[in-house]
Amino acid sequence: MHYLLIFFMLLAERKSVEVHFTEIAPSIDGFIEETWQDADSAYDFVQFMPYEKTAPTERTAVYVLQDENNLYIAFRCYADSIKPIACLTADEDDIRIGIDSFGSKNTAYYFQIYASGIYHDGWILDDGRTYDDSWEGVWYRALKMYDDRWEIEIKIPFKSIRYKKGLDEWGVTFARYMAQNREISLWNEFAQREDVLVSKYGSLKSMNPQVTGYYFELYPEAYLRIDREFYYDNSIRTDTTKTKPSVSLNLKWDVTPQTTINATILPDFAQIESDPFSLNLSQYPTYLDERRPFFLEGQEIFRMGDFGDWGFFDPLEIFYSRRIGKSVNDEAVPILGGLKVTNKSKNWNIGILGAYTDTYLDTIAHRIDEPNRWFGIFRAKRAIFENSDIGMLFSGMAVDGDEYNYAFGLDGAYRKGASQFIIQGALSNKKDSVHDNFGWAFDAGYFGFIKNFITFASARVIQDSFDVSAVGFVPWVGETKFLFMTGPYKQYQKGSVRTFWVAPGVVVTQEPGVSDWSVTGIVEINTQFRNDWGFDIGINAGRHHEAPYHPYEDTVVSYFLRELNSSFWGRLFNQHIDFGFNYSYGWNYMSGHLGYQGENRLSYTYSIIPQIRLGLASNIWIEWDPDHHIEAIWPIFRPSIDVAFNAEMNLRIFDEIVTRTPSTDFGELEYRWNRIGALFSWNFMPKSWLYIALNDHRTQDEYGDLQPLYQIGAIKAKYLLYF
Repeated sequence: MHYLLIFFMLLAERKSVEVHFTEIAPSIDGFIEETWQDADSAYDFVQFMPYEKTAPTERTAVYVLQDENNLYIAFRCYADSIKPIACLTADEDDIRIGIDSFGSKNTAYYFQIYASGIYHDGWILDDGRTYDDSWEGVWYRALKMYDDRWEIEIKIPFKSIRYKKGLDEWGVTFARYMAQNREISLWNEFAQREDVLVSKYGSLKSMNPQVTGYYFELYPEAYLRIDREFYYDNSIRTDTTKTKPSVSLNLKWDVTPQTTINATILPDFAQIESDPFSLNLSQYPTYLDERRPFFLEGQEIFRMGDFGDWGFFDPLEIFYSRRIGKSVNDEAVPILGGLKVTNKSKNWNIGILGAYTDTYLDTIAHRIDEPNRWFGIFRAKRAIFENSDIGMLFSGMAVDGDEYNYAFGLDGAYRKGASQFIIQGALSNKKDSVHDNFGWAFDAGYFGFIKNFITFASARVIQDSFDVSAVGFVPWVGETKFLFMTGPYKQYQKGSVRTFWVAPGVVVTQEPGVSDWSVTGIVEINTQFRNDWGFDIGINAGRHHEAPYHPYEDTVVSYFLRELNSSFWGRLFNQHIDFGFNYSYGWNYMSGHLGYQGENRLSYTYSIIPQIRLGLASNIWIEWDPDHHIEAIWPIFRPSIDVAFNAEMNLRIFDEIVTRTPSTDFGELEYRWNRIGALFSWNFMPKSWLYIALNDHRTQDEYGDLQPLYQIGAIKAKYLLYF
């Protein structure tokens, strides 16, 4: 009887709103008119931040309607004592919606609208632990400010989203953020320790989409690029100018509300926003985020599970989409075509992706650097235990029978409240003119709370012969690593401190080519303040052994590793600021010796008027030689200015300056790299964009002078034909 009572109490906590059908579609103009009187409403919001499970400062009411083709949502955000802030370039009020249209209790769409009219959308994954902005949908919104409130109206066409056909109860949450007092309130009650979990959403009842026919997106793109390139042959500079027009076509076809086909023909994925410079002193390559639309859409299916931003776990990424059309000599290998089929249902996520790349000819060396390559990916994932899942992933690349790279992986994630356990395993086979390797890898991790103790644990074993370098990103070949950290977690309901935790632990590692185990102690201290400021400090020290030259050489370096890492963040003048540093003693893979290394970082923007924002991102790397003298200082600055003409039209101008100072002699400052760029973007219709980009990239020559490497001017138009 006791357990039955608890069961019914849990059921009662799940809020619901009835979605009424309307014959008269509301006008999306920011004014909640008479039509909305027929709607059911969600109104009893609960504060989430900064004071958990307390009454919000201001009232919020949400109304929901539908017709045959659209879902309509309206927010009325009262402002009796705290006036909303609307600013195109600073922190401002916003509203947020999460919709689980499959009843998955794990994955949801999110929609976010700011008081200035700026908006975002995307996916919420891993039961609320990961946000992915790769999805760009077609939906409509409007807002208006009044003396005592602001109102927002939203129309989401059913054909723009995917949903389980016949499911009449969708998961949903509504949220409101007030910038003046940094308060977040939600319709559903969530615990800060767990965060906003999809599995604890409320429900939209009586959902009944009646869309008939098929939904097509035809996405033609036109691209005009003018390159001025410079290269040197026997100290003679050659200056060439090339004009490159191109036309490509992208297709999206929703065969059913759950199944989608994407195709691309002759896409031009030339980067108009280049990857930022990063000084890499480690033995591992730099991971680069995906930016290309064809690979972004649906990428939530082709991924293995992760823990979000905690940073203690590295998933087995046996499919890394930037291997397709990779960069060679700062140019992307052309992709001739790609096809992708995805299916999402309540219990299954299935995806198939194929692509074919062109040859790449090095015009300077007059040789083919890249042959034609076939890529094929298959992913299947099934939900279990309500919001957990198991899955498999296959990735492959082939040139011919003598050169290929295949990988097969299995993964599972078990989630309960704030806790999550992930296990992954993979096999690889790679053959080329030099190697023919078969190998395996294993990865597992746990994050959660054991009573009032926060706990992190991970285990990774990568066999020496495991190799997915042509299709994935798993660079820790030959490494075995175990991590365990646990310590008290304290949440305060009152006062300036919101949460505090400290987690001591140990890291045990066996590096490739080394028989000895490295054992280091670690402790992490984290504090979150009520005013959104916070800090995280990590200390790592212990005996370390590694073979820095080659895994199969006998050279092993043994030393006492020590590392101090810190991050600080908060809001300064209504803008986010992030700064910190990392200092360590270890092997410098760029200079090839033991020594101290340090990095200092700062990121901050300042809105001088609502339309204009100045920004600065900087890194300063410091290298010491084995005698503890400063060997070099690398200051890197990225000043920028953003001009927001309105919510849809923006101009960004930036400069990336990379310098190096030998020792501490600033009179000998070397300008290694300078890139000036400008990007104008205009989102003139849903999923339709106009880009105008300019880039001037210069690098240091053998005489120490900055010489032009390339200059680019590009115009790109993307237009959506939607029916």
